[in-house]
Amino acid sequence: MESIREIYRIGAGPSSSHTMGPKLAAEQFRARVKGAASFQVVLYESLAATGKGHLTDKAIREALAPFPVEILWAQDRQQPEHPNAMDFAALDENGRVLDSWTVFSIGGGALRDRGSTFATPQIYPLQSLTEIMELCGEEGITYWEFVARHEGEDIWNFLEEIRAAMKSCVERGLTTEGVLPGGLGLARKASSYHQKTLLGGAEMRRTGLLAAYALAVSEENASGGTVVTAPTCGASGVLPSVLRYLKENMKARPRSILQALATAGLIGLIIKNNASISGAEVGCQGEVGSACAMAAAAAAQLMGGTIRQIEYAAEMGLEHHLGLTCDPVGGLVQIPCIERNAMAASKAISIAHMALLSDGSHCIPFDEVVRVMKETGHDLPSLYRETSHGGLAKAYGERKEKRGSA
Repeated sequence: MESIREIYRIGAGPSSSHTMGPKLAAEQFRARVKGAASFQVVLYESLAATGKGHLTDKAIREALAPFPVEILWAQDRQQPEHPNAMDFAALDENGRVLDSWTVFSIGGGALRDRGSTFATPQIYPLQSLTEIMELCGEEGITYWEFVARHEGEDIWNFLEEIRAAMKSCVERGLTTEGVLPGGLGLARKASSYHQKTLLGGAEMRRTGLLAAYALAVSEENASGGTVVTAPTCGASGVLPSVLRYLKENMKARPRSILQALATAGLIGLIIKNNASISGAEVGCQGEVGSACAMAAAAAAQLMGGTIRQIEYAAEMGLEHHLGLTCDPVGGLVQIPCIERNAMAASKAISIAHMALLSDGSHCIPFDEVVRVMKETGHDLPSLYRETSHGGLAKAYGERKEKRGSA
């Protein structure tokens, strides 16, 4: 497996696969082409279906500016490798093709093509959590020590940058109010949730703070603000919320937070390599489900859990999101995405508590849940995989039509 640096990326929202990935692809294509007068870009399937709501066209045009760009939306066409496919073409002054490139945005801001353009160094010799857990048990080391062994000591500087970016995003989200862009008229809620929680009783404190922190990040993401993929933009609110909450309530040391980030990154990396973190490929179980698994593992570690209890927490975090569809209303990362982050953050803490109540023994290993998640995602009809043609997106659209005709 590659580095956990592939899981954590700092960039602008609202979508790692539909905004960050296409922008990076456009930048790289532009850099390799000489003498272009204009560009043409074909967006397929999910990129075409929800691209306008995710600002895909805006990101591509900005990357290729000041050249004219023609964008073709081909949501009924597909490339076999991935539903987030793009065809780039560079044209000369006479409209002749100088160069072309097919590239896939595979989730979390990562790209893949039919060659080896995006090949990354493989630094981990083991690919399953079962193998890693057995090795850690034999050698008496933790998951974060396993990460440091293969990543090198400079991984801590990288994770400090990630921690700082997450912290900054939460702070911005807690102090910003107003209506989110996109036309749904959805008001930001993080600030009011936070204030009500601070004024309320102890009974509501955990739910209120976790929700406020998760909403803060998710609302920043929906506004196109700078977030950290964990493992994606659409699920970026879960892990920062859990870490912020535990730092405040457990007085966790800064070093412990970095170690928790290392373990969470390892969990996300295993899911990405053995299944998918792309909502367009496997639904929201691959995004919010993966984020919950990462956050639950991090929480269990911060609470003093054993390697087996941490594995159990990660397993429950993913297991109890199996089958979760990706059905963003209007193609925007707002409804139901923002609330899902808050729900998953709260669930992650409860899962960590459950794991610690046990001895870590359970029937279905994390790796098997990852395999089932991949199978489940591929079995989901495409309208439930980031197309906005089914589920809540369809229900909202029908409701809006009825209102208009009334």
